Amino acid sequence: MAKEGAQRAEETEQMIDKEGGREAAEGGAGGSLRAGDAKEMRAVVLSAFGGLNKLRVSKKAMPEPQEGELKIRVKACGLNFIDLMVRQGNIDNPPKTPLVPGFECSGIVEALGDSVKGFEIGDRVMAFVNYNAWAEVVCTPVEFVYKIPDDMNFSEAAAFPMNFVTAYMMLFEVANLREGMSVLVHSAGGGVGQAVAQLCSTIPNVTVFGTASSFKHEAIKNSVTHLFDRNADYVQEVKRISADGVDIVLDCLCGENTGKGLSLLKPLGTYILYGSSNMVTGETKSFFSFAKSWWQVEKVNPIKLYEENKVIAGFSLLNLLFKQNRGGLIKGVMDKLLNLYNSKKIKPVVDSLWALEEVKEAMQRIHDRGNIGKLILDVEKAPTPLMANDSTETSEAGEEEEDHEGDNENKERMPFIQ
Repeated sequence: MAKEGAQRAEETEQMIDKEGGREAAEGGAGGSLRAGDAKEMRAVVLSAFGGLNKLRVSKKAMPEPQEGELKIRVKACGLNFIDLMVRQGNIDNPPKTPLVPGFECSGIVEALGDSVKGFEIGDRVMAFVNYNAWAEVVCTPVEFVYKIPDDMNFSEAAAFPMNFVTAYMMLFEVANLREGMSVLVHSAGGGVGQAVAQLCSTIPNVTVFGTASSFKHEAIKNSVTHLFDRNADYVQEVKRISADGVDIVLDCLCGENTGKGLSLLKPLGTYILYGSSNMVTGETKSFFSFAKSWWQVEKVNPIKLYEENKVIAGFSLLNLLFKQNRGGLIKGVMDKLLNLYNSKKIKPVVDSLWALEEVKEAMQRIHDRGNIGKLILDVEKAPTPLMANDSTETSEAGEEEEDHEGDNENKERMPFIQ
């Protein structure tokens, strides 16, 4: 293993040297987006909050690491549902546009800022980034960067941090999952859902109830104990199997599911809200959908929680990292997760790979809940010609694309690009 790691490190250093030489040569011709003289890079840019037409791939100045930061040549980026909500401006205190979206990536260390220790140029790493991840180069504080195991590829590494840290924190840090417990997780076919299922399998006799679109059931049926259609009356289905309900509810939907989740909790059970995807119905932000979901949320009475011995909690990994300064806590969790990966007990599920120029189509797949596992933006992937033109030549007119809400069933079955 040590020999393989040394060979891999040598290969990555040669890769950087080769790319650096190519950039310098191409810079003289002026034809490269990564020209050494121009210090430019390709990045996905969100010009304003709204529909898919607000996204485009363009040139941006390449960042350089500040003190305590690493400069990473990005190979792959993770795409999450929160990115869709950011695009719509459907989050609290959204940043100013234009901006480069994305919160996680993997790649090769290309430069070190002052006072950085523990990493070397050529290291294969994965990282959390406070926006700006969807680009050829990112800079991020060293506390948010982790070395990639030798047998993990860049796509898997980009699929690892957000999903597995979120799942682990909710199950073990918030809900204190133990042997013999039961868990209900929504969107069981998504990146977090699959991470939850894998982590639950590391504890003896844990029963996992999952909801997912029916077309995903065949693919994920072995990852959970009991699987229900996302449109079915899952409350009655769960109670039919377990009359007392469940010990943990992990809810990324919100709206009416909040009350349903609380009703399913056993005494001393924990309900955790970690998303609100029910507020996303169309391509752009809908105040009607937001108001409807908010109205459907059951108003929680603390006295009732006291009487029923129930716990209600929330979890936001990005806030924990970037607003509440818990990077040290997350590092400890990542160490545990990487040990589980090296023991072959967990493994990221990658749904599909997309070029940066195909970001609109990738984001549409998430919107339609068509993915099983994680969607990845592969920075080095060549785009499909029909898709590339649309994403690089984006209209600035601000007109929103029409959303056909009745077509979701067909969209979910559209083939994806490998």
